[in-house]
Amino acid sequence: MEIYLSNSGQEPIYAQITRQIKEQILSGQLHAGDPLPSIRLLAKELRISVITTKRAYEDLESAGFIFTQPGRGSFVAAQNPALVREEHLKKVETCLQGAVDAARQGGIGYEEVCETLRLLWEG
Repeated sequence: MEIYLSNSGQEPIYAQITRQIKEQILSGQLHAGDPLPSIRLLAKELRISVITTKRAYEDLESAGFIFTQPGRGSFVAAQNPALVREEHLKKVETCLQGAVDAARQGGIGYEEVCETLRLLWEG
């Protein structure tokens, strides 16, 4: 599992960890039952506070992406298809909002945006 942290952005480090692990689960890089590094090991590897990694794991667990077994560690949880779909839908909405904003700034109309989306969808 690879995680890259950036100190230059505004996203907190725990949120970067949460986002990247979530993306790896949703993309299929991490599968149900896969073990995650311990909180202490991940903190050591990333050279960050244990509190920061603990916060990321807590967020992932509360969202249903991982589960923790005391004394054994944290593991990727079996994914609820509805949860996976909702995460993908949020990602699509974010991308489309960016496209709508760019179109408005460039004076591109609704019909042209729809036609572009149709062409992209059809490949």
